[in-house]
Amino acid sequence: MNAAHAHATESEEIRALARPLEAAGDLDDLVTLCAPARFVCLGEASHGTQEYYHWRAVLSRRLIEEHGFTWIGVEGDWPDCWRINQWLRGHAEQELDAAQVLAAFSRWPTWMWANEEVAHFLDWLHQWNSDRPEDRRTGFYGLDVYSLWDSLREIFSWLESNAPESVPAALQAWRCFVPFGEDPQRYASATRLVPRSCEADVVGLLAEVHRQTLGRVEQDPLAFDVMQNAIVASNAEHYYRTMVRGDEQSWNIRDYHMSDTIDRLSRHHGAGSKGIIRAHNTHIGDARATDMAAGGMVNIGQMMRRRHHGSVALVGFASYSGSVTAAHSWGAPGQTMDVPNAIQGSHEDLLLSALNGPSALVYGAGRAGRWLSTWRGHRAIGVVYNPARERGNYVPTVMGQRYDGLVWLPTATALRPLHREYLPDEPELETEPTGF
Repeated sequence: MNAAHAHATESEEIRALARPLEAAGDLDDLVTLCAPARFVCLGEASHGTQEYYHWRAVLSRRLIEEHGFTWIGVEGDWPDCWRINQWLRGHAEQELDAAQVLAAFSRWPTWMWANEEVAHFLDWLHQWNSDRPEDRRTGFYGLDVYSLWDSLREIFSWLESNAPESVPAALQAWRCFVPFGEDPQRYASATRLVPRSCEADVVGLLAEVHRQTLGRVEQDPLAFDVMQNAIVASNAEHYYRTMVRGDEQSWNIRDYHMSDTIDRLSRHHGAGSKGIIRAHNTHIGDARATDMAAGGMVNIGQMMRRRHHGSVALVGFASYSGSVTAAHSWGAPGQTMDVPNAIQGSHEDLLLSALNGPSALVYGAGRAGRWLSTWRGHRAIGVVYNPARERGNYVPTVMGQRYDGLVWLPTATALRPLHREYLPDEPELETEPTGF
């Protein structure tokens, strides 16, 4: 088959899978795909694109309204998102609107969640919950592992009120970290030079919190919250200690933590509960269909499919060009950057030539077609982005194995942050979604 004929064949295949996307009703095929699943994972090709957030919100709303999904897990910190959860469920700060609640997000990069699209969705979800009994309200939770110090503070607060005899265990863990001034890089670097670490202290704290919450976690939301904070603290210590050694296993620690948190949320919401997971494509698209697998890396999409076979739907997002909110370096202010045209031969390049506009694609059961089974580059933009190094932002991908469906946007625009982030002198280093 010559190149021109192969290109035409792939374009025809893409057009057969796609439906134009202009309004909420155009998501019918994706809703049908996702509705039976217990876990629907919705991606994004960047952390700073307005349309990705918009269409994830529209799809999430339909799944909640029409198919009974009752929780959302996002690539965010547990303590910050728990505060949103308490507001959404009518338990705290009811005098505030979503933008005011999101104003408390201060960890860089704040634009990931403190942006207009998230605020609009949360205001709708708050109203939706207010019209429903407690057991039918939709929760909102952070899946990530970065909130070591914030989680320790939350543990202190709960123990002081509920188990003051256990405060010394928390103090022991806190004192171990005090010399590092809430800077995970300093802590991680110190463990690289000196064998002493705080691992035993946070593991001991986790055991103590488990003892104090035994039998209460499923019935008491605040006990569930403190137990999750103890797990975050333990896994965060492990993550930072591994990351500073340049070990790619830090990625796996993070994605195992997020996947385990998803399973805990599912149990917390009860048998048969249905959840929506929002994270970058590099987390929710099955790693086995990328070059991540060759590096020994796993991710949420892979583990959800493995743990819950037949009960998972993975939806990726992609665009050809436009603009994005990102930073030039870790800790630098977010800004609007131009996104150049996708490179020739990439999935994005082929999608643009095949489709006339925004589209929703559902792959179906038969995925042996040339496009769905061929390795091509698929763009991934992180919170740090350099358009001049565009070729480094493509993950080799077999599209039909990585996702079950795709939202395609020829052009996309930068997110609108709600506020400028506070910038610490030494921001936390976090795992980038590219560069595998």
